[in-house]
Amino acid sequence: MNNMIMMSPLEQFEMNKYISLTSSFVDISWLSITNFSVYTIMVFSIMMALHTLSINNNGIIPSKWSMSVESMYSTMQSMVYNQMGMSGQYYFPLIYVLFVFMLVSNLFSMIPYNFAMMSHLVFTVSLSSIMWLGVTILGFYNFKLEYFGLFVPAGTSLPLVPVLVMIELLSYMARSISLGLRTGSNITAGHLLLVILGGLIFDFMSSGVLFFMLGFMPLALVLGIMCTECAIALIQAYVFCILACSYIKEAIYLH
Repeated sequence: MNNMIMMSPLEQFEMNKYISLTSSFVDISWLSITNFSVYTIMVFSIMMALHTLSINNNGIIPSKWSMSVESMYSTMQSMVYNQMGMSGQYYFPLIYVLFVFMLVSNLFSMIPYNFAMMSHLVFTVSLSSIMWLGVTILGFYNFKLEYFGLFVPAGTSLPLVPVLVMIELLSYMARSISLGLRTGSNITAGHLLLVILGGLIFDFMSSGVLFFMLGFMPLALVLGIMCTECAIALIQAYVFCILACSYIKEAIYLH
């Protein structure tokens, strides 16, 4: 994007190559530097900076950074314990890093003209598919063929077993897509709404002095929607992690 003004609401979702890598012998185009890779590095840098600032070895009273990180840590720890018990504490680092990464990515994309990472279904669905595949491998590792018992509800009569197995199997397979699709679609819808309303209000306020004064009322509405989208960014990260915990729980306890 060569200019700062977006000509289309969909431009914030475009992947642009910053550095293209080519070779006459081997296809290395996948190593090209894009805005997605740059924003991923920036998100991880923010995560590291946030946890570095939370270190408070020399102070008795915790800083605001320490309190914010401790709040996220305790929230995720209690969620993992409530979902999976003591056996699930082994997977706490995975859930915590996943939550912080998604939260920072969602909030970072709320900045105007920023690239929205979590709006790309290729990324979110791939993330959920990897989680689903890992949970499936874990389930078969723990229970071997008994893991197939997950597809047969307790107390099912024999004639209904084939039908319910197909339904449960389809439901289980759909997890690999639905987990990421839910996050990506919500983030995409929220960003499109903000960009479209923001563009309309900008054109309205640019029409004249009177329209500029009247435009502050809908502008306040957009700011309210932005605050709501920030809350949705937090909720989507939390929902993704709590569903991941419930899937891991099935692979640990088989119920």
